[in-house]
Amino acid sequence: MENLGQALMTASPSEGFWSGRRVVVTGHTGFKGSWLSLWLLTAGARVTGIALEPEGRPALFDQLALADDMDSRIADIRDRDRMRALMAEAAPEVVFHLAAQPLVLKSYRDPLETWSTNVMGTAHVLEAVRHLEAPCTVVVVTTDKVYANSEWEFGYRENDPLGGHDPYSASKAGTELAAQSWRKSFFAPGGHVRLATARAGNVIGGGDWSEDRIVPDIMRALARNEDVVLRNPGAVRPWQHVLDPLWGYLLLAQTLHQDAAAIYQDAFNFGPDPEAAQTVQRLVETALSRWPGRWSPLDPYAPRLHEATLLTLDTSRARNRLGWAPCWGFARAVAETVDWYQVAAGADNEAIRRKTLEQIANFKNEIHTT
Repeated sequence: MENLGQALMTASPSEGFWSGRRVVVTGHTGFKGSWLSLWLLTAGARVTGIALEPEGRPALFDQLALADDMDSRIADIRDRDRMRALMAEAAPEVVFHLAAQPLVLKSYRDPLETWSTNVMGTAHVLEAVRHLEAPCTVVVVTTDKVYANSEWEFGYRENDPLGGHDPYSASKAGTELAAQSWRKSFFAPGGHVRLATARAGNVIGGGDWSEDRIVPDIMRALARNEDVVLRNPGAVRPWQHVLDPLWGYLLLAQTLHQDAAAIYQDAFNFGPDPEAAQTVQRLVETALSRWPGRWSPLDPYAPRLHEATLLTLDTSRARNRLGWAPCWGFARAVAETVDWYQVAAGADNEAIRRKTLEQIANFKNEIHTT
């Protein structure tokens, strides 16, 4: 059973499958949502986005001029009636649900917003899909932080216990439980909705301008010729370029849309090879080898909130059932990320869009040749 996906699929999403297909991306104005929307547009999909306005400036959504190419709807996923109306109007064949409050430190500042967005917002998306008349495939994107983290050296598997210390991680575990509940209660096998969840984290890539994230912090410091200040240089994370999990999401959605087997209506980890599990300090030093600068540790007496120090994923399920494997290793992921920001530092939006399209095209070509 575990190897069935490899017999049924090539290990890359089909451009032909997405051409002309109606797709909804929630969270399309965010970092990952912008990259995913552009990839779908290059494949010929008819993309509708549902999200809040981009938070802060610059924003990748604006830099890529995505509003010119897709049906962008500004709405809050916590608005149940609005979500149901927008979903009915879009009549999607595939939904990628990425809209979320995605930051650990912000979740400490506003835990109620984090929970209401990540859990109740997801419930409103799933309810809107439930009332669609036509068949629909849904991929709910959560995070690697949904697991009850024991800080062990083994990669977490999809059947390991869910948990979460901080409000963000716990709310994303709640998102997984909500998706599981809707699947078991309303999306029975043979029904009109097929649902899977995707768990990935520590994603890097050009265009992430969020606060309290290591890569944007590095790039802002370098642009200002300041030291990169590290809260926890010894923390180990499975770093991956944004395109690696995104093509996993695309492959999962395509597979599930074409085959309703129970092995695809499940949770899937999308993470890098073990060599990409590196410390924050190694990430920064690798970036600084391409864009020279300095780093320094945070004042050891400064107050700190809890953040995990070790977290890795076991991706055997995605590899065996879907035929998926990461394409860009640690060094390549960092190099492509730094190159993007170096272009963005001295270029207009047209050049930024060209660079982003170039990276997507290169990545897609390498999927087909690996």
